[in-house]
Amino acid sequence: MAEQAPSTTSGYPARLYRRRDTRRSKRHTSNVNTAASHVGKHSPSEAVTAIMQYKKAKFDESVECCVHLGIDPRQADQQLRGALSMPKGIGKTARVICFCSPDKVDDMKAAGAIEAGGEELAKKITDGWFDFDVAITSPDMMKVVGGLGRVLGPKGLMPSPKAGTVTPDAISAVKEFAAGKTEYRNDDGGNIHCVIGKLSFEEADLLANLNFFLETIEKIRPASVKGIYMKRCVISGSMTPSVEIVTS
Repeated sequence: MAEQAPSTTSGYPARLYRRRDTRRSKRHTSNVNTAASHVGKHSPSEAVTAIMQYKKAKFDESVECCVHLGIDPRQADQQLRGALSMPKGIGKTARVICFCSPDKVDDMKAAGAIEAGGEELAKKITDGWFDFDVAITSPDMMKVVGGLGRVLGPKGLMPSPKAGTVTPDAISAVKEFAAGKTEYRNDDGGNIHCVIGKLSFEEADLLANLNFFLETIEKIRPASVKGIYMKRCVISGSMTPSVEIVTS
């Protein structure tokens, strides 16, 4: 006989029962079964083909690549951070702000910035406005941006030369980040995550972005790293199982 939900006056055990009785969706079950045929390591092209075989969710899922590196994140010379523009884009834009002098505000907005300015923009952020994804500044405005470290730093929004968000050519930076230029940074476990596109992309475009990302990671290998550098690499959609890629 089917298990009966326990009766209760408070309703608390009944909620627990309903949670236990939750069934997986047909899409999830299908993807789990499909994943069984993708066990093991694959070439980048095979991995992209495998990802495309999964049943898609109702939204356009992002495709993310995660690389586990043989670096020591505690060492300053082995911390990896930067920004890159995928050759085929990543399928989304970013909300960009720019700290600049008053005479450049119109140029920055024309380049794609949603807000631009100096001290007045800094005050707006200090008052609690964070409706943006990337903050860019020219070196001469760091005297204004420096005081925002305590509010932007914890959110990962503080401009940095390594990420390409502190640059003399702020107009070009605004255009690139507004068009989808993405930042990458290793975490405490030595992993780097990066969005490489959408499941709606053509396989060739997704593969081009994947190869470009892997080549970039290989190029920035710290000289002090010994042994295996790229230990493991997987790609996955937002709602799909992952597929492992050959790294040697």
